[in-house]
Formats: sequence, structure tokens, C-alpha cells
Amino acid sequence: MTSYLGIDYGTRRIGLSVGDDDIGVAYPLSIVAATGNVSRDAMAVIGSATEYGVDAYVLGLPLNMDGSEGKQAKLTRRFGKQLATKSGKDVHYTDERLSSATADELLAPAELTHKKHKARRDAVAAQVILQTYLDRTK
Repeated sequence: MTSYLGIDYGTRRIGLSVGDDDIGVAYPLSIVAATGNVSRDAMAVIGSATEYGVDAYVLGLPLNMDGSEGKQAKLTRRFGKQLATKSGKDVHYTDERLSSATADELLAPAELTHKKHKARRDAVAAQVILQTYLDRTK
């Protein structure tokens, strides 16, 4: 069994989720405040991952709708390289297009205030990213 930390990397917030390939279900965890520095952000995520004993990371790659990589995808890859180097663990990438929109749909029935919705959105987006990866690798 391999345990994964799903990551929705952003310049303001980093959403985290956890799951494994045995059960095949991802769960939202929390949000880490991003600093804008990929090295510091990687260390913050590693600190959170240690608490859950994960074996590898699944990082959402924000591709453009035509499949090309833009500025945010390049930044995300730099973050992923730092994460792999500093943790010594594998980093798997998965297409995260529309993960935030899916997170919004999942949160809609909860009728949260804007502030509470915003606080949960990135962790749920990380859950969508990790679930997509787990479903694809079954």
C-alpha cells in the first residue's frame, strides 16, 4: 500500500489531501499558507506530510485548456522539483484542469459563507486532484 499526499499548489494557499492506493479514496485535509518561495513552500508541505506518513506526493499540474503549460504550470514544476529533492520522495503530476470548479460543485450543497467556502476550496481541490490520480492508476 502506498500513501499519497495530494497537493493543489497556489501562490496564496496550498491545498492538501490524503489517500492511498489500497482503499482508493482521497480525503481533504487542510490548507497551508503559501509564501511565494517554492523552497519554503516545499518545506511547509513536507512538514504536513510527515504528520500523515505519506510515501509519495501527487501534485496537480495546472495545464491550459489546450494542454500547454503556462506560467503557473512552470512554477508548479519548480515547486515539485524542490519537494522531490528536499523530501527524497516521488512526486507524481496529474492534470488539474477544472479541479477548482469541481471543488466548488462539491461544496455547493453545504451552503457555506464565502469565507468558509474559500477556506475549504483548496483542500477539496487537492482531494479532486488526488482522487483523479488514484482512479487513473487503478
